[in-house]
Amino acid sequence: MTTSPKRRGISPIATNDRSAPATSPRIKLYKRRIAIDHPDPQAGERLLADALGAVDRDALHGILKQLVKASAIGQRPDEANLAFMISMMKSIAPRDSIEAMLAAQMVCVHVTAMRCAHHLACAGDLASQDSASRALAKLARIFPAQVEALGRYRNNGERAITVQSVPALDGGEAIAGNVAQHASMIVAETNAAGTTMHAGTTLAPVARQNEQKQVEATPGVRA
Repeated sequence: MTTSPKRRGISPIATNDRSAPATSPRIKLYKRRIAIDHPDPQAGERLLADALGAVDRDALHGILKQLVKASAIGQRPDEANLAFMISMMKSIAPRDSIEAMLAAQMVCVHVTAMRCAHHLACAGDLASQDSASRALAKLARIFPAQVEALGRYRNNGERAITVQSVPALDGGEAIAGNVAQHASMIVAETNAAGTTMHAGTTLAPVARQNEQKQVEATPGVRA
């Protein structure tokens, strides 16, 4: 799936053609430019674009330049740090432009969080410790939110909820099995005992009705 609009004059390089050499390309940093190190430069670009979810050459080099800036240590890009970030993006396997941008943000947040953890460990005064710990805590909350956002995007915005146990009062109806909620529909999977399948029902009204019957049946008790 491609999320970016087609542009004239730019030939797509992300393709599923695996006839080219499968050597994993690496990034070489020079003073004024970055280069893809691969026996076949065009095949190296194609392989890297496939791995990073880039739809064309502009997208690929744009992501690489952003990762280079984020990899900097002491205002200088770090090649080992960049290789780690690219490897993490490959493992996430973005499938389109949205996933590529989100994956790039995820690896950048992780790298920045680890830097904050290093600053916290090396802090020599309370002010530095407080600043580093607050930054680390904020980044630690952002990362799982990004993971959840990626999962929702890959599942078309649906979030699955599984209920393993549902209590019910005497005479009430319960769903035995796993309940998965997708969007606005609830579907219950029946167990091997042949329990009836219920779709789009909830247990709360049944439980309240049974409670009301018990109160009315008890002498001296008013609802």
